[in-house]
Order: sequence, then C-alpha cells, then structure tokens
Amino acid sequence: MSAKDVYHNTVKVALQKDGWLITHDPLVLELSSGRLEIDLGADRLIGARKENIQIAVEVKSFLSPSLTSDFHQALGQFLNYRVALKIKEPNRVLFLAVPVKVYRNFFSGELAQLSVAEYNVKLFVFDPEREVIVQWNS
Repeated sequence: MSAKDVYHNTVKVALQKDGWLITHDPLVLELSSGRLEIDLGADRLIGARKENIQIAVEVKSFLSPSLTSDFHQALGQFLNYRVALKIKEPNRVLFLAVPVKVYRNFFSGELAQLSVAEYNVKLFVFDPEREVIVQWNS
C-alpha cells in the first residue's frame, strides 16, 4: 500500500461535507501488470434523476520545492489512472484534488492551463483549513 497524501483525510472530509459517500479508501485497480491505488472512490445519488455518479479522486499536496516537478508526477499518474479506470470501472470519473493555494499560484499559469485543457484533466479545489471543496473544474 502506498503512503497517503498529507491532505488525504482533509479531502475525504471535504467530499463527505459535499454530499459524497466514500466507497473506497483506496480504490484498488488490479491489472495484469500490477496493482494501482487511487486515493478515494466516492458515489453520489442525484435525487430527482435517481442517477448514481461515481468518481475517483487522486489527492495531491504539491509540497515539494518544485511545483512543476510535482505537476509532472501528478499528471502522469492521473493519465495512467484514467486509462486503467476506462478498463476496470468505465463509469467512474477521475478527478485530481488540489489545495486552493496551489490552484491559485500554479494552476493559473500557462503550462498548467494548457496541460489541463490538452489532457482534459478534471480538477477539484479544496480548502485544507476549512476542509471544504471550493471549486469543481470538469
């Protein structure tokens, strides 16, 4: 089992506050080449439509000295997880969870903006102090 991100429990609480039911912690995907662990799996029932929405969430703290290096690692991991989900759980949508400070300071930059658009990265932004989701970008 891989180590949990420093914000793992914060994001879990934020999702629950937002009405999500945590179904997997972690969400394990078994492939012939090995085992992948996405930080969280969550479901939400949309009442009027009786539709169940399923997501997978990879939590990233971006705490190293180089946000660009952290972004490279996060993007590669995100893309690999999305490929595996397509095979193993095709109805589940993958999101990258990032702290609000990182979103404002790094994801507003050109490289992050272009990459998020090019690779259709779905994000949600959380406030670690208040343990809430402040923005969904899908």
